[in-house]
Amino acid sequence: MKWLMVGALVLFLLLGSFLLTPSPIDSKAWQPPSPPPMTGVLAPNERLRLADLLARGQVFGPEDTTVSAEGVLFAGTQDGRIVRLFPDGRLDTWLKTGGRPLGMVFDDAGNLIVADAWKGLLSISPEKNVTVLAREAEGTPFRFTDDVDIAADGRIYFTDASSRFRQPEYRLDLLEMRPHGRLLRYSAQTGKAEVLLGNLHFANGVAVSPDGDFVLVNETWKYRTLRYWIHGPKAGQAEVFADNLPGFPDNIAVDSKGRYWIAFPTLRNPQVDALHHTPWLKDLVAKLPDSLKPTPEEYGLVVAFNRNGEMITSLQDSRGTHLKEITSVNPHDGYLYFGSLHNDRIGRLPLRSIPGLGDDDA
Repeated sequence: MKWLMVGALVLFLLLGSFLLTPSPIDSKAWQPPSPPPMTGVLAPNERLRLADLLARGQVFGPEDTTVSAEGVLFAGTQDGRIVRLFPDGRLDTWLKTGGRPLGMVFDDAGNLIVADAWKGLLSISPEKNVTVLAREAEGTPFRFTDDVDIAADGRIYFTDASSRFRQPEYRLDLLEMRPHGRLLRYSAQTGKAEVLLGNLHFANGVAVSPDGDFVLVNETWKYRTLRYWIHGPKAGQAEVFADNLPGFPDNIAVDSKGRYWIAFPTLRNPQVDALHHTPWLKDLVAKLPDSLKPTPEEYGLVVAFNRNGEMITSLQDSRGTHLKEITSVNPHDGYLYFGSLHNDRIGRLPLRSIPGLGDDDA
């Protein structure tokens, strides 16, 4: 009986300490829409299982990829490396940024432009000279530089996913559900970054349209993609491009046919949607160890959209054993390349193998 009382006392003290400890977030209620049915274009399929697996077991967390003019595939990994995968299968470490390289793309001069979650917006020359282009915009430092794309005029569009939480704390940003994200533009002429859109719920992937008239940005926590008009009668205005998506949209890229490919690390999570109704409960969950917080479902999903925001096709791996937690999909020379936040491989799938896209994609 004595040990039972001591155990009860210890449990009471631990529970009291947990309840009295301040939460790391100040969450806000949100009423998410009901998830779309996985039918039609979204009907489950196993097309991703047809992809070749590159550098399997040699990389960890190749979140984004890009291909150089010489046909060399570049990717940023979890340990801060930017690696190169040559056409013959040889892999090496090009350099280490000292941070976490996420979105990346080459500019016309052959410099690799990188959104590094910790270091900011970087430009890396072919000689491996690293220049920090921007660490802040309009007085607010970047805390989670995420994805990047370049317009034909050389201006760089990129995102700061959260001005409050760092990359390892992304689940806190999700639970808090407050708009800390921004869509930004960097100009070499001014040497500064400007805010195009603020108050976004985790600003993520970006893609400039082939005509340069608009840029798309994924607002991950709200399951939607926004369109910001750069030129034309709506210049400076934003609108919803695609809404109530089937999962958490991550990076986005456009191919030569004007199709927009969006990567989804996981499907919608019923637990997370239910938690959004109750801020006080989210504040408590935020204090739990990460192992006790809701976790992503192991699933592979990529969806293509046309210029009007209509879904064209989807690529899936319902078991997530071949490709999962896909964070980027990049079209290049007739192929799609798939990156992942935590997987140990890069996927490659020929566009010609995807039904309904047309023979001219081969």
